Amino acid sequence: MKLKFIYAGAIIVGLELANVIGVFAQNARIKIDLDRTIGEVDEKIYGNFVEHLGRNVYGGIYDPGNPLSDEKGFRKDVLEAVKGLNVSLTRYPGGNFVSNYQWLDGVGPREDRPTRLELAWNRLESNEFGTNEFMEYAKLMGTQPYFAVNLGTGTIEEARRWVEYTNVASGPKYAELRKEHGYTEPHNIIYWSLGNEMDGPWQMGHLSAEDYSKKAREAGKLMKLTDPSIKLVAAGSSNFYPGADPMQWNKVVIDELKDVVDYLALHMYVGNVDDDYYSFVASPLVLEQRTRLVKGLIDEAMHRAERADRDPIYIAWDEYNIWYRWRTGDAMTGERALEERYNLEDALVIASFLNAFIRNSDVVKIANMAQLVNVIAPIFAEEDGMFLQTIYHPMALFANHVFGTALDVYVDSEKYDTGDFALGMGEQRADLKDVPYLDVSATYHGDEVIINVVNRHKDKAITTDIIAQEGAFTGEFEVYEVNGPDIKAENDFGKTNVETMKKSLKGKGDKITYSFPAHSFTLIKAKVQR
Repeated sequence: MKLKFIYAGAIIVGLELANVIGVFAQNARIKIDLDRTIGEVDEKIYGNFVEHLGRNVYGGIYDPGNPLSDEKGFRKDVLEAVKGLNVSLTRYPGGNFVSNYQWLDGVGPREDRPTRLELAWNRLESNEFGTNEFMEYAKLMGTQPYFAVNLGTGTIEEARRWVEYTNVASGPKYAELRKEHGYTEPHNIIYWSLGNEMDGPWQMGHLSAEDYSKKAREAGKLMKLTDPSIKLVAAGSSNFYPGADPMQWNKVVIDELKDVVDYLALHMYVGNVDDDYYSFVASPLVLEQRTRLVKGLIDEAMHRAERADRDPIYIAWDEYNIWYRWRTGDAMTGERALEERYNLEDALVIASFLNAFIRNSDVVKIANMAQLVNVIAPIFAEEDGMFLQTIYHPMALFANHVFGTALDVYVDSEKYDTGDFALGMGEQRADLKDVPYLDVSATYHGDEVIINVVNRHKDKAITTDIIAQEGAFTGEFEVYEVNGPDIKAENDFGKTNVETMKKSLKGKGDKITYSFPAHSFTLIKAKVQR
């Protein structure tokens, strides 16, 4: 039985009768001050990633001959689910894949395209799907494209020619070649990544930071001479394999490319390797720590930039997700590579990643969940249908509701320490202190505040006072909750255990009180009258 109580001018909503006894105990607090701002939320943080890996492209977004596909081979059911994510920016075609990719293989008549041995993920690449097919799909998605060039085995001239093919209207050879292929108008791709994870020994064409910076500088020069409007993303390092020094790599690349690039790319994957719930749901705080370290490197370098009037360098977390179950043997390669199944605790981690991006919106301007379909993905498809994984739901809520100015929110809740734990990637470990059970971000847009709260507590609802430091809450609130019966709950074909539930409530005054259920993500949209 759910009741509404009024005491001391506050509204208590959504409390089970059994919880009312504790109502007068000290509540957690979230304070909203509209004048304490962080930065503007860039919609490009709600991006995704399509790599030629496993069944992401073939058998995922593209499945010609399937009754569920349209005349161009695009899966209609998958596309509708993709649209629900409101994907702002989609990275393509890799990933490790791009470091041996020849883009010319994937354009022109399909019968003329060569089949290649794909070395990154140990499969054959038919090249049936390439630049123009992706651009057609991007238009159907309503997303901006974000291309990565091959700076592994590729040359700087190959990178320049790709920009010419996609972005130059007419005249030179590769612009005219695009027109011969049936695309009279240029694709106008703005965002370009200068390679992928070039610091990693696993990368084809791996380079030192100094050698990468030289090659990236020259590639970027040619690409911008071809189209001055493009934005360039340098390959940063987030890799903590034995002997690696990712922050030294980042320092060198930022110093060498500070007058060339617009973004530095970072990557992070986490996983509950030790089945340690509380450490796992705290792991996005490590991403936040790394963000601040790299921001410091950027700030220091920009003081010495040759172009003092240039825009700052921003951070692009252009790969992030949960990935730890499918990381060995056949699970890593081939046609069904990296097909993770996600549960509720994974969804809470994704919500906390997104909270971290909001809290660092002054410097994080791009983020791409990796990846879109089947491969460590929010959407899982087989030949005869698809379902939404648990991680789909927080991503869809953020991407459709959380915009505007990020607020510096004061949060007072109980805390815990993790102890030493494995992050889920090789030798990476962390030890976090004073982790709040409530993980919170908020934005302000027009007269509306959007409050995003993860309750990390596995067993306990947390009653919380949400306080407007200026003005008052008014009118009807929209409340969206992602939750399930337990932290290990998964979705599957014909079985939805974790989904988004929508509620509404009314309240007014400078304080409302809400009970955030155990192991939940909640988004509250509230009107504020100043």
